[in-house]
Amino acid sequence: MKPVSHLDSYRRQVTAGAPPVPSLSAPWDARVARSDGYDLHLIHRWNQAPHVAAFARRAWTLQRWEQRLADHLAGDDVRPLLISWHGRPVIYSEVYRAARDVVASCYPARPHDLGLTVAVGELAMTDHGLVRSLLPRLTDALFEADPHCTRIVMYPDVRNMRAIRSFEAGGFVGTDEIMLPGKLSLLMICKR
Repeated sequence: MKPVSHLDSYRRQVTAGAPPVPSLSAPWDARVARSDGYDLHLIHRWNQAPHVAAFARRAWTLQRWEQRLADHLAGDDVRPLLISWHGRPVIYSEVYRAARDVVASCYPARPHDLGLTVAVGELAMTDHGLVRSLLPRLTDALFEADPHCTRIVMYPDVRNMRAIRSFEAGGFVGTDEIMLPGKLSLLMICKR
């Protein structure tokens, strides 16, 4: 599908549907996470890990994760994803409509802007360049899946320098420090 004019993305009356699920090429694969069974337990365990919990602040109970995932799957705002590398799940990600997220109060969000969270679940898999390798492929796949999208945003905790360096290497540019509930974040943007 041919990308639309960037002017279309500025129209206030435009509304966007559910965020797309990206189609990634080998060695990567992305799929929508389920709200039960293996997926639920894996996502819950990863978010309990100190290296994730320190910055994501999602060390919630299993029941809260089950409800969150079920709500995401029933709605049109967020797509929870498990991203695999060589067939092994390594990253939990959420793709969401930034205009319908708390970050929209911090920058002039457009209806088709996408937001992205990325967390490497296993500590042993950090510092292997996974995020740096994934992000260009993931952003390309998201732009291809939503031709109206002109920007993808992330907002890591300003103290999470490991993530910020990985996001910069993956094509995101830090634009401003923003105050969000419970944390000071760096707004990072990747443009089409």
